Amino acid sequence: MDSRSSSLADVLERVLDKGVVIVGDIAVNIVDIELLTLRLRLFVASAQTAKEMGMDWWTGDPFFSPNHQHQVLEASHTRTAELERLRGRVAELERALESEERS
Repeated sequence: MDSRSSSLADVLERVLDKGVVIVGDIAVNIVDIELLTLRLRLFVASAQTAKEMGMDWWTGDPFFSPNHQHQVLEASHTRTAELERLRGRVAELERALESEERS
């Protein structure tokens, strides 16, 4: 049992180190009419191996950032503050327009 688990660990280490690609297509046809095609491309590797192969899309994705939730809340507060500032400016301009119309 010990040799089996160590060989499984070796296989897993090799897969993560080198990477493995699994490719498959599933097509659903009725009377030679293609209704649905699913193309599956799966790449399994460690993050380091993926980066070495140029597959690092998650580094620029804000969702995977450790501060994502904080950034979302901060952006929401910024938008709220900007909205309040603009509402105040519109009210100020409306008052100025009303005072000009009275004059």
